[in-house]
Amino acid sequence: MAAISTTPCELRMTTPQHHIAFIGGGNMASAIIGGLIRQGMTAEHITVVEPFAETAAKLHQDFGITALPVAGPALAQADLVVWAVKPQMFSAAAAPVMPHTRAALHLSVAAGIRTDSICRWVGTERVVRCMPNTPALVGQGITGLFPCPSTTPADKALVEQVIGTTGQSVWVEQESQLDAVTALSGSGPAYVFYFLEAMTEAGVGMGLSSEQAYKLAVATFSGAASLAAASTESPEVLRQRVTSKGGTTYAAITAMEASGVKPLFIQAMQAAEVRARELGDEFGKA
Repeated sequence: MAAISTTPCELRMTTPQHHIAFIGGGNMASAIIGGLIRQGMTAEHITVVEPFAETAAKLHQDFGITALPVAGPALAQADLVVWAVKPQMFSAAAAPVMPHTRAALHLSVAAGIRTDSICRWVGTERVVRCMPNTPALVGQGITGLFPCPSTTPADKALVEQVIGTTGQSVWVEQESQLDAVTALSGSGPAYVFYFLEAMTEAGVGMGLSSEQAYKLAVATFSGAASLAAASTESPEVLRQRVTSKGGTTYAAITAMEASGVKPLFIQAMQAAEVRARELGDEFGKA
Protein backbone atom coordinates (compact mmCIF):
# COMPACT_ATOMS: atom_id res chain seq x y z
CA MET A 1 0.00 0.00 0.00
CA ALA A 2 1.44 3.34 -1.02
CA ALA A 3 2.10 6.01 1.57
CA ILE A 4 -0.25 8.87 0.90
CA SER A 5 -0.75 12.43 1.96
CA THR A 6 -3.67 14.70 1.30
CA THR A 7 -3.65 18.43 0.80
CA PRO A 8 -6.73 20.59 1.44
CA CYS A 9 -7.71 23.52 -0.75
CA GLU A 10 -6.79 26.06 1.95
CA LEU A 11 -3.28 27.18 1.02
CA ARG A 12 -2.07 30.73 0.43
CA MET A 13 0.67 31.44 -2.09
CA THR A 14 4.07 32.16 -0.55
CA THR A 15 5.70 35.57 -0.82
CA PRO A 16 7.70 36.52 -2.73
CA GLN A 17 5.50 34.77 -5.28
CA HIS A 18 6.82 32.09 -7.55
CA HIS A 19 6.51 32.52 -11.28
CA ILE A 20 4.56 29.71 -12.95
CA ALA A 21 4.40 28.94 -16.66
CA PHE A 22 1.68 26.84 -18.26
CA ILE A 23 2.22 25.04 -21.53
CA GLY A 24 -1.36 24.78 -22.73
CA GLY A 25 -4.23 26.89 -21.48
CA GLY A 26 -7.22 24.56 -21.67
CA ASN A 27 -9.64 23.39 -19.00
CA MET A 28 -7.16 21.86 -16.54
CA ALA A 29 -4.73 24.76 -16.84
CA SER A 30 -7.62 27.18 -16.33
CA ALA A 31 -8.73 25.28 -13.23
CA ILE A 32 -5.25 25.59 -11.70
CA ILE A 33 -4.82 29.22 -12.78
CA GLY A 34 -8.20 30.13 -11.33
CA GLY A 35 -7.28 28.45 -8.05
CA LEU A 36 -3.93 30.22 -7.92
CA ILE A 37 -5.50 33.63 -8.49
CA ARG A 38 -8.19 32.97 -5.87
CA GLN A 39 -5.39 32.13 -3.43
CA GLY A 40 -3.60 35.42 -4.03
CA MET A 41 -1.30 34.96 -7.02
CA THR A 42 -1.36 37.82 -9.52
CA ALA A 43 -1.63 37.42 -13.29
CA GLU A 44 1.82 39.02 -13.67
CA HIS A 45 3.34 35.92 -12.09
CA ILE A 46 1.72 33.56 -14.60
CA THR A 47 2.87 32.91 -18.17
CA VAL A 48 0.82 30.78 -20.56
CA VAL A 49 1.80 29.40 -23.95
CA GLU A 50 -1.42 28.81 -25.89
CA PRO A 51 -1.45 28.77 -29.72
CA PHE A 52 -5.23 28.65 -30.14
CA ALA A 53 -6.64 32.18 -30.34
CA GLU A 54 -10.05 31.32 -28.87
CA THR A 55 -8.53 29.68 -25.79
CA ALA A 56 -6.06 32.55 -25.39
CA ALA A 57 -8.90 35.08 -25.56
CA LYS A 58 -10.76 33.23 -22.80
CA LEU A 59 -7.66 33.28 -20.58
CA HIS A 60 -7.46 37.04 -21.03
CA GLN A 61 -11.16 37.49 -20.37
CA ASP A 62 -11.24 35.29 -17.27
CA PHE A 63 -7.86 36.04 -15.68
CA GLY A 64 -6.32 39.05 -17.43
CA ILE A 65 -3.52 36.88 -18.82
CA THR A 66 -2.12 37.60 -22.28
CA ALA A 67 -1.01 34.20 -23.55
CA LEU A 68 2.03 33.70 -25.75
CA PRO A 69 1.28 32.01 -29.10
CA VAL A 70 4.69 30.27 -29.07
CA ALA A 71 7.35 29.45 -26.49
CA GLY A 72 10.09 32.04 -26.01
CA PRO A 73 12.63 33.59 -23.62
CA ALA A 74 9.86 34.82 -21.29
CA LEU A 75 9.63 31.24 -19.99
CA ALA A 76 13.09 31.53 -18.43
CA GLN A 77 11.62 33.33 -15.41
CA ALA A 78 9.46 30.32 -14.47
CA ASP A 79 10.15 28.53 -11.19
CA LEU A 80 7.55 25.91 -12.14
CA VAL A 81 6.36 24.77 -15.57
CA VAL A 82 2.95 23.06 -15.70
CA TRP A 83 2.45 20.84 -18.73
CA ALA A 84 -1.25 20.88 -19.63
CA VAL A 85 -1.04 19.59 -23.19
CA LYS A 86 -2.61 16.56 -24.84
CA PRO A 87 -0.37 13.47 -24.50
CA GLN A 88 0.18 13.15 -28.24
CA MET A 89 1.37 16.79 -28.41
CA PHE A 90 3.81 16.70 -25.48
CA SER A 91 7.00 15.83 -27.33
CA ALA A 92 6.52 18.45 -30.06
CA ALA A 93 5.47 21.10 -27.52
CA ALA A 94 8.54 20.45 -25.36
CA ALA A 95 11.15 21.09 -28.06
CA PRO A 96 10.86 24.93 -28.13
CA VAL A 97 10.28 25.14 -24.36
CA MET A 98 13.26 23.10 -23.13
CA PRO A 99 16.02 25.65 -23.90
CA HIS A 100 14.37 28.18 -21.56
CA THR A 101 13.20 26.00 -18.64
CA ARG A 102 15.93 23.50 -17.74
CA ALA A 103 16.36 25.18 -14.34
CA ALA A 104 12.66 24.97 -13.48
CA LEU A 105 10.60 22.35 -11.70
CA HIS A 106 8.20 20.61 -14.11
CA LEU A 107 4.70 19.34 -13.29
CA SER A 108 2.91 17.25 -15.91
CA VAL A 109 -0.86 16.71 -16.03
CA ALA A 110 -0.64 14.87 -19.39
CA ALA A 111 -2.36 11.50 -19.04
CA GLY A 112 -0.22 8.41 -19.54
CA ILE A 113 3.13 10.09 -20.32
CA ARG A 114 5.76 8.58 -18.02
CA THR A 115 8.47 10.48 -16.23
CA ASP A 116 11.34 8.94 -18.21
CA SER A 117 9.88 10.44 -21.39
CA ILE A 118 9.08 13.76 -19.69
CA CYS A 119 12.60 14.09 -18.25
CA ARG A 120 14.10 13.42 -21.67
CA TRP A 121 11.87 15.96 -23.39
CA VAL A 122 12.24 18.80 -20.83
CA GLY A 123 15.96 18.34 -20.13
CA THR A 124 15.76 17.89 -16.36
CA GLU A 125 14.86 15.25 -13.79
CA ARG A 126 13.10 17.72 -11.49
CA VAL A 127 9.75 16.37 -12.64
CA VAL A 128 6.50 15.56 -10.86
CA ARG A 129 3.83 13.68 -12.76
CA CYS A 130 0.22 14.01 -11.70
CA MET A 131 -3.23 12.72 -12.57
CA PRO A 132 -5.99 15.23 -11.73
CA ASN A 133 -9.69 14.94 -12.47
CA THR A 134 -12.33 17.32 -13.76
CA PRO A 135 -13.90 18.27 -10.39
CA ALA A 136 -10.77 20.42 -10.11
CA LEU A 137 -12.76 22.86 -12.25
CA VAL A 138 -14.94 23.58 -9.19
CA GLY A 139 -12.22 23.19 -6.55
CA GLN A 140 -13.29 19.64 -5.64
CA GLY A 141 -10.63 17.67 -7.48
CA ILE A 142 -8.42 14.84 -6.32
CA THR A 143 -4.95 14.50 -7.88
CA GLY A 144 -2.51 11.62 -7.76
CA LEU A 145 1.15 12.72 -7.62
CA PHE A 146 4.44 10.92 -8.30
CA PRO A 147 7.85 12.65 -7.84
CA CYS A 148 11.07 11.80 -9.64
CA PRO A 149 13.96 11.08 -7.21
CA SER A 150 15.63 14.41 -8.09
CA THR A 151 12.74 16.47 -6.72
CA THR A 152 13.40 18.09 -3.35
CA PRO A 153 11.08 18.48 -0.36
CA ALA A 154 10.69 22.13 -1.38
CA ASP A 155 9.70 21.04 -4.90
CA LYS A 156 7.05 18.72 -3.50
CA ALA A 157 5.77 21.45 -1.18
CA LEU A 158 5.39 23.83 -4.13
CA VAL A 159 3.50 21.21 -6.13
CA GLU A 160 1.19 20.55 -3.18
CA GLN A 161 0.59 24.27 -2.85
CA VAL A 162 -0.32 24.64 -6.54
CA ILE A 163 -2.47 21.51 -6.78
CA GLY A 164 -4.05 22.31 -3.42
CA THR A 165 -5.87 25.24 -5.02
CA THR A 166 -7.98 22.73 -6.99
CA GLY A 167 -8.76 20.21 -4.24
CA GLN A 168 -6.94 17.33 -2.54
CA SER A 169 -3.81 15.41 -3.52
CA VAL A 170 -2.41 11.94 -2.93
CA TRP A 171 1.27 10.98 -3.33
CA VAL A 172 2.01 7.46 -4.61
CA GLU A 173 5.29 5.60 -4.16
CA GLN A 174 5.44 3.86 -7.54
CA GLU A 175 4.77 5.50 -10.89
CA SER A 176 2.80 2.46 -12.08
CA GLN A 177 0.22 3.30 -9.41
CA LEU A 178 -0.72 6.40 -11.41
CA ASP A 179 -2.35 4.06 -13.93
CA ALA A 180 -4.64 2.88 -11.14
CA VAL A 181 -5.25 6.51 -10.11
CA THR A 182 -6.16 7.26 -13.73
CA ALA A 183 -8.63 4.38 -13.81
CA LEU A 184 -10.18 5.21 -10.44
CA SER A 185 -10.30 8.99 -9.99
CA GLY A 186 -9.06 10.33 -13.31
CA SER A 187 -11.79 8.58 -15.28
CA GLY A 188 -14.03 8.32 -12.22
CA PRO A 189 -16.20 11.40 -12.83
CA ALA A 190 -17.40 9.79 -16.07
CA TYR A 191 -18.55 6.75 -14.09
CA VAL A 192 -20.55 9.01 -11.79
CA PHE A 193 -22.10 10.82 -14.75
CA TYR A 194 -22.92 7.44 -16.32
CA PHE A 195 -24.82 6.37 -13.19
CA LEU A 196 -26.51 9.78 -13.05
CA GLU A 197 -27.72 9.18 -16.61
CA ALA A 198 -29.11 5.76 -15.64
CA MET A 199 -30.76 7.02 -12.44
CA THR A 200 -32.35 9.92 -14.31
CA GLU A 201 -33.66 7.65 -17.05
CA ALA A 202 -35.06 5.27 -14.44
CA GLY A 203 -36.73 8.13 -12.58
CA VAL A 204 -38.38 9.38 -15.77
CA GLY A 205 -39.51 5.84 -16.54
CA MET A 206 -41.17 5.71 -13.11
CA GLY A 207 -43.13 8.92 -13.67
CA LEU A 208 -40.86 11.77 -12.55
CA SER A 209 -39.95 14.66 -14.80
CA SER A 210 -36.40 14.73 -16.17
CA GLU A 211 -35.61 17.78 -14.01
CA GLN A 212 -36.95 16.13 -10.85
CA ALA A 213 -35.12 12.86 -11.47
CA TYR A 214 -31.82 14.56 -12.24
CA LYS A 215 -31.99 16.83 -9.20
CA LEU A 216 -32.73 13.85 -6.95
CA ALA A 217 -29.91 11.79 -8.50
CA VAL A 218 -27.27 14.53 -8.23
CA ALA A 219 -28.21 15.37 -4.65
CA THR A 220 -28.11 11.68 -3.74
CA PHE A 221 -24.59 11.22 -5.13
CA SER A 222 -23.36 14.43 -3.51
CA GLY A 223 -24.95 13.66 -0.16
CA ALA A 224 -23.81 10.04 -0.07
CA ALA A 225 -20.24 11.05 -0.96
CA SER A 226 -20.24 13.67 1.81
CA LEU A 227 -21.57 11.11 4.28
CA ALA A 228 -18.85 8.62 3.28
CA ALA A 229 -16.15 11.30 3.62
CA ALA A 230 -17.39 12.23 7.10
CA SER A 231 -17.75 8.63 8.30
CA THR A 232 -15.13 6.28 9.72
CA GLU A 233 -17.16 3.26 8.56
CA SER A 234 -16.48 1.33 5.37
CA PRO A 235 -18.72 1.77 2.32
CA GLU A 236 -19.93 -1.78 2.85
CA VAL A 237 -21.17 -0.93 6.35
CA LEU A 238 -22.74 2.32 5.14
CA ARG A 239 -24.54 0.40 2.40
CA GLN A 240 -25.78 -2.20 4.85
CA ARG A 241 -27.22 0.54 7.08
CA VAL A 242 -29.47 1.62 4.20
CA THR A 243 -30.39 -1.95 3.19
CA SER A 244 -33.17 -3.51 5.25
CA LYS A 245 -33.82 -7.17 4.54
CA GLY A 246 -36.81 -7.43 2.21
CA GLY A 247 -37.01 -3.67 1.66
CA THR A 248 -36.75 -1.52 -1.45
CA THR A 249 -32.96 -1.03 -1.28
CA TYR A 250 -32.52 -4.76 -0.73
CA ALA A 251 -34.52 -5.42 -3.89
CA ALA A 252 -32.34 -3.02 -5.89
CA ILE A 253 -29.01 -4.34 -4.55
CA THR A 254 -30.13 -7.94 -5.07
CA ALA A 255 -31.04 -7.16 -8.69
CA MET A 256 -27.64 -5.52 -9.29
CA GLU A 257 -25.75 -8.41 -7.72
CA ALA A 258 -27.73 -10.92 -9.79
CA SER A 259 -26.72 -8.99 -12.92
CA GLY A 260 -23.06 -8.94 -11.91
CA VAL A 261 -22.85 -5.16 -11.75
CA LYS A 262 -19.92 -5.04 -9.29
CA PRO A 263 -17.56 -7.45 -11.12
CA LEU A 264 -18.43 -5.79 -14.44
CA PHE A 265 -17.66 -2.38 -12.96
CA ILE A 266 -14.32 -3.64 -11.63
CA GLN A 267 -13.58 -5.11 -15.06
CA ALA A 268 -14.33 -1.75 -16.67
CA MET A 269 -11.90 0.04 -14.35
CA GLN A 270 -9.23 -2.55 -15.10
CA ALA A 271 -9.73 -1.81 -18.81
CA ALA A 272 -9.09 1.87 -18.07
CA GLU A 273 -5.87 0.99 -16.22
CA VAL A 274 -4.66 -1.10 -19.17
CA ARG A 275 -5.40 1.79 -21.54
CA ALA A 276 -3.45 4.19 -19.30
CA ARG A 277 -0.40 1.93 -19.61
CA GLU A 278 -0.90 1.72 -23.38
CA LEU A 279 -0.95 5.52 -23.64
CA GLY A 280 2.42 5.71 -21.94
CA ASP A 281 3.83 3.18 -24.42
CA GLU A 282 2.19 4.87 -27.39
CA PHE A 283 3.08 8.50 -26.75
CA GLY A 284 6.38 8.11 -24.89
CA LYS A 285 8.42 6.85 -27.82
CA ALA A 286 9.49 10.13 -29.36
